[in-house]
Amino acid sequence: MRIFDSHAHYDDSRYSEDFQTVMDKNKAAGVEKIMLAATDLDSSKHLIEMAKSNSLFLASVGIHPENAKYAKKEDLLEIEALAKDPAVRAIGEIGLDYHYGSDKEEQKFYFEKLLDIAEKAEKPVIIHSRDATEDVMNILRSRKIHNGVVHCFSGSKETAAELLKMGYYIGFTGVVTFKNASRAVENVAAVPIERLLIETDCPYMAPEPHRGERNDSSYLTYIAEKISEIKNISPEEVAEITYNNACRLFGERGK
Repeated sequence: MRIFDSHAHYDDSRYSEDFQTVMDKNKAAGVEKIMLAATDLDSSKHLIEMAKSNSLFLASVGIHPENAKYAKKEDLLEIEALAKDPAVRAIGEIGLDYHYGSDKEEQKFYFEKLLDIAEKAEKPVIIHSRDATEDVMNILRSRKIHNGVVHCFSGSKETAAELLKMGYYIGFTGVVTFKNASRAVENVAAVPIERLLIETDCPYMAPEPHRGERNDSSYLTYIAEKISEIKNISPEEVAEITYNNACRLFGERGK
């Protein structure tokens, strides 16, 4: 089994003390590629360095919507310049998050500007959407770029269907393994396996039976097993198909 973690945060300080141990654990589980999702300008720079020093990693650049309140307009110029680096395979994670009632207009401003950067750089986007489906969809409908993934998808089957028609992939985390995750299970069933990605969003969203623990990419085996049950195919097939899906999206050569 070979695995592509399509969304991870290994620049997080929770890995600082045992980073290599975690990477060894991931390798033993079959993890061969990891997309690192940026959260702000500083993390964007750091992820590029990580990708250049380790072929396991691919980098993205962007501003997480929850960090829009800390961003400066000058940051956009630097991110646009960084987006030209060959190590950068996506613009993300970007989008809207209204969960904590943050400034919606500020988030929309940076989301739109970062989509502009993605269009100019001709790179796919990694979309974050939480409690903001209507605004995210309205913005995406108005754009030319329809190349990317909506990660940690929590919307309706109708929203998933529209995103698929636009050309997006749909990303699923450990939530699909939770006992109360009927919506996630329904969405996995509805999304064609050729348009599905698996992700950890680590250190968050650890699947059962590790829910509440620090997550890592080795736990994607649990997600592959759950999806295999839903799709009635083997976990190895889930891993292989989603691996190739992520390679296509992020411009990585498969084997």
